[in-house]
Amino acid sequence: MMRPLTIAACLALGAIAPTAMAQDTAPAAAPAAQPAADPASAAGNAENGRMLTYTCQGCHGIDGYKNAYPNFHVPKIGGQSAQYLRNALTDYKNGTRNHPTMQAQAQSFSEQDIADIAAFLSNLK
Repeated sequence: MMRPLTIAACLALGAIAPTAMAQDTAPAAAPAAQPAADPASAAGNAENGRMLTYTCQGCHGIDGYKNAYPNFHVPKIGGQSAQYLRNALTDYKNGTRNHPTMQAQAQSFSEQDIADIAAFLSNLK
């Protein structure tokens, strides 16, 4: 199953490819080297985060929800600080925070996805 962000990216690339190929093919000057982006300072896009969090509501959007086995309390994540959310998702992705479901979810997220999710969720009330 493709994630909505992946589908949107494929559609966007398909739309701009013909335009890019029709442009002048003269060699361009080499771009200046840019420093590597620091994942902790990457700006998140809340709209992309909204699309990425559609499955989160199944557990995190239910008041007082506890999953069946093993019995874990599922915390509210809306309104948490963006830094806390980034740290938690990164720790799940790296396996340094233990929860099988969250580790499986976080494995599919890029650093930008995590920034986007944190930007969206931190702004919920």
